[in-house]
Amino acid sequence: MRLTALPAFQDNYIWVLQAPDGPAVLVDPGQAAPVLEAADQGLQPAAILLTHHHDDHIGGVAELRRRWPQLPVFAPEDERIALDCERVTEGDRVQLPGFAFNVLAVPGHTRSHIAYLGHDHLFCGDTLFSLGCGRMFEGTPAQMLASLRRLASLPPQTQVCCGHEYTLANAVFARHVDPTNAALQRRQKEAQDMRSRSRPTVPAVLASELQCNPFLRTGDAHIVEAVAARLGRAPTDEVEVFAELRRWKDGFRT
Repeated sequence: MRLTALPAFQDNYIWVLQAPDGPAVLVDPGQAAPVLEAADQGLQPAAILLTHHHDDHIGGVAELRRRWPQLPVFAPEDERIALDCERVTEGDRVQLPGFAFNVLAVPGHTRSHIAYLGHDHLFCGDTLFSLGCGRMFEGTPAQMLASLRRLASLPPQTQVCCGHEYTLANAVFARHVDPTNAALQRRQKEAQDMRSRSRPTVPAVLASELQCNPFLRTGDAHIVEAVAARLGRAPTDEVEVFAELRRWKDGFRT
């Protein structure tokens, strides 16, 4: 499988997973133009996978459907996605010629957010980012933490394909929380080098995220100590660690 990240808007990625014989699955095409440009170079879409209802992830679908009227679209069960599509949810399996994806419910960023896992790739939208996680627009800390734990339990070689190029900004916050983490320091340097050459910093390998991402390490002593210092007391549990870490990140300024 060949994976390509098509840049869209300021920092979005439209993921393209291409089979050896040519057809490709598109993930979260918030903008049609990058896909249409790729099609002019030979891209043949086989299907669209949508992770959640935000317009920067679904906004290009209508125009793409005008180009390819029979293109199947898979989306979560959410009335805010007003498209003709096949609704999928937890436990479903998307089967296409040459492709197979398991559907995972990962609420938190939105209440109906899903992820697609297949071919060692995790398309997780705005739930998990490299060195960070999504904001909780609709879910609770307990829901978001449960979703992140679920993703953290996937095979360590899984390629984490998230929806935005946020790694450098996330690295600054992660280093603030966990300044002595050598693996995190290496990942930050790697990401800086990638961006200096205009390369995407994702996909990230899950094994690396488990070492570096503070939102996947809410039980780690260094993260707990940092949150305790901020709270002025020991946190009651990992949900509170996560909730305070997310609040901290929401208000963080470099």
